[in-house]
Amino acid sequence: MKIKKIIILLISVVFLLGLSSMAVAKTIKIGGIMDTTGATSDVGKDYAIGMEEAFHYINDMGGVNGKKIKYTWFDYGYRIPEALTKYKLLKRMKVLAIMGWGTGDTEALSPTVNKDKIPYVSASYSAHLTSPVNWVDKSGKKHLGTPYNLFFSSDYSTNARACITAWFDKKWPKHPDYGKRKPRLVCSYMFASPYASAPIKAIKDQATLLGFDIGSDQDVSLFAIDTKSQIMAMKKFKPDLVWHGNTTMSVAATIRDAYALGLRADHIVNNWGFDENLPRLAGDAMSGDDALTVMGATPVAFFGQPFDNMDHVVAYAKKYNPGIPASKRLNRTPQAWGDALVLWEAMKRADKAGDLTGPGVMKKGFETMRNFHIGLGAGDVTYTPTDHRAASACLVQEWKGGKFQKVEFVDLKARWPKKWEKEWLGW
Repeated sequence: MKIKKIIILLISVVFLLGLSSMAVAKTIKIGGIMDTTGATSDVGKDYAIGMEEAFHYINDMGGVNGKKIKYTWFDYGYRIPEALTKYKLLKRMKVLAIMGWGTGDTEALSPTVNKDKIPYVSASYSAHLTSPVNWVDKSGKKHLGTPYNLFFSSDYSTNARACITAWFDKKWPKHPDYGKRKPRLVCSYMFASPYASAPIKAIKDQATLLGFDIGSDQDVSLFAIDTKSQIMAMKKFKPDLVWHGNTTMSVAATIRDAYALGLRADHIVNNWGFDENLPRLAGDAMSGDDALTVMGATPVAFFGQPFDNMDHVVAYAKKYNPGIPASKRLNRTPQAWGDALVLWEAMKRADKAGDLTGPGVMKKGFETMRNFHIGLGAGDVTYTPTDHRAASACLVQEWKGGKFQKVEFVDLKARWPKKWEKEWLGW
């Protein structure tokens, strides 16, 4: 009798262990490295909670062909050494992929990520992360490919080129000096920030292509609340256009000071500085009777705008973070969803192909996407084994009449196909 009980007990244990193993097998671990307390937390907080909401939605929709996702993320305070530490922890946790954040840490981690073959889907849209193959720039310098780095959006360089092109197309012809002289450009950004400085070479290249005179760059901290000295330096050059490469808080401070000190230039802003908070913080500089013209790159729609899948974004924000009013949510939430949705699609494709591994997600997932539609006002997404630029076009909008309005949809590949294919990849 005792032997029979022991046999039954052993069978039960084996059965339970089998169920446990099946449960583990049906759970996919995804990691996250976010900034909710550091220099870019003004935009990072909304992105972080949006990412959590997106994975709740994905699990409610069946996960990855029935396999649920366990998403674990850490705040790294926008400190590169801390990002490296969090990456090592997530690797020990055996995550399949990681949702990353900043440019400095993403670029610092890139060699390790690519050695470990862990797909790293970042909120950094640096063009330096878009070539999966080794390449050589105009000066002859060799660069290593970044095959396991990607994102859903147009990259910073594409955004910058699109913004200056939209202004040149739509605003400059209305200027009193049009046809009499070259337009003048100044760049305002934090020199030491890899994010802010990433597209500077590209925007100056585009400015040269379009025939601008280019003034001296102005160093503005991501923490800046007073930029009067930089504005006074700009005024000596008399720019028609100012490029802003920082995040929302310091961009707003710079625009306020430009308005207060009588710098009547127009302003174009990279995507992480252009959101629903910008006109609120800029005040009369963007909303007064004599407001400045402020335009920006918008790789996704603003929170709640009527585009495909935005109803899910709004519903899950309300469901999981009801304490945050919809009026306080930002376009950072749909940006997070954009990265989550492309990873989801890549994992489903890899799983269907029987290869739910890092290399499988990349080769049988991401790199099989052609014009994949994610909605949210974003462009359709394409990745190939030789080009991880997800999109060649960017919608440029401006704040006018109390709302964001379209200026121009600029498709660089359609307009400069040879340069897009042969010159602009990787920077």
